Amino acid sequence: MTSYQTNLERPNQQSVDVSAPGYLQTLRVAVVHEWLVTYAGAERVLEQILTIFPQAKVFSLIDCLPQEKRGFLRGCEVKSSFVQKFPKVEKYYRQLLALFPLAVEQFDLTQFDLVISSQYCVSHGVITSPGQTHISYAHSPVRYAWDLYHHYMEESGLNARKMKGWLAKIILHYIRLWDTNAAQSVDTFISNSAFVAKRIEKYYKQSAMVIHPPVDVEGFTFCDEKENFYLTASRMVPYKRIDLIVEAFSQMPDKTLVVIGEGPDENKIKALGSKNITFLGHVSFQELKQTMQKAKAFVFAAEEDFGIVPVEAQACGTPVIAYGKGGVLETIRGLDQSKPTGVFFDRQTPASVKEAVTQFEAFANTKILPANCRENAERFSNSRFREEFSDCVLSCLVQADHKLGIKETVMVGPNL
Repeated sequence: MTSYQTNLERPNQQSVDVSAPGYLQTLRVAVVHEWLVTYAGAERVLEQILTIFPQAKVFSLIDCLPQEKRGFLRGCEVKSSFVQKFPKVEKYYRQLLALFPLAVEQFDLTQFDLVISSQYCVSHGVITSPGQTHISYAHSPVRYAWDLYHHYMEESGLNARKMKGWLAKIILHYIRLWDTNAAQSVDTFISNSAFVAKRIEKYYKQSAMVIHPPVDVEGFTFCDEKENFYLTASRMVPYKRIDLIVEAFSQMPDKTLVVIGEGPDENKIKALGSKNITFLGHVSFQELKQTMQKAKAFVFAAEEDFGIVPVEAQACGTPVIAYGKGGVLETIRGLDQSKPTGVFFDRQTPASVKEAVTQFEAFANTKILPANCRENAERFSNSRFREEFSDCVLSCLVQADHKLGIKETVMVGPNL
């Protein structure tokens, strides 16, 4: 655990010993989340932040979570923005993008010592004062305004719709300008991967510390007895590229593939299937975990900022065959590394997937061991995230006070 030395002697105040047990819990903390509509990767991060700061108040553009799904909020109070008042906002909130910057700026955070934004759209744009510390955990700069802009316009059909298309272009141009300006008021950026840190540096001209998101590796049981089938599991949307996995296995009739998931592309993907491919649709968490434990390998074809599911597969002792771009390069050890946990393919094509499967089968029994997969996954546990995040917050608080002319003398240690 990192140590820092400080004696927080504020003008006309007593010294504050940040090494004291529970110091973080004495802070007045605001956590700004984009929107609360489901429990996914960003909400897992929020859950662990609220474990560190149970006293925090949560601010969100909208809050549409039903009561039975609010457990991860740990009873924390949630304040939503004026966007919440729009009718049927839980279905159409993404269409209100132009209002999001204005909405997030209306949150009054003046009473808080520490502001933490969980960002993949506009939450980092909250207004803070020089006496506050603002830390932004960046899942990514808003991708459909930056590196996926042209892809988004084409895929949405907006390029072909002159009036609507130009309106979208104007809004996204405004979002880029606002986004860049808003980033300058953040004191410290934390990114969920080195892959995202490069985007932060390019678009915001800011450096970012990397703290990988938490994965519930304890919830996935290790198993070293594998059956003769491959697995992929995902929501069936275009960027997940389940289509190319199914197409590749349709060309390998001697290999069995199990597909878990549903979504708008489901019928299109099923049409690419063959007799050696089984579609299970939506399954319970228990069934997903059991299938993941038994699979000889998990196949992953998306370019993700981090990618939680490949880590969950490794927690089960299951190797991963993945497209070698994005966050997976930080979570999977390739054949050229010590204790490899998977194989990469370099192009998003069926032929490249087939080549990787052949390579995997050549080395699976000798180099890629289930125990190594589990060991690698444990690097991304919930407890590891809380420790690293707590250390980062303490470091930022010390640095912020040091800039105000505060002398350093006291040791910072565990605070959980």
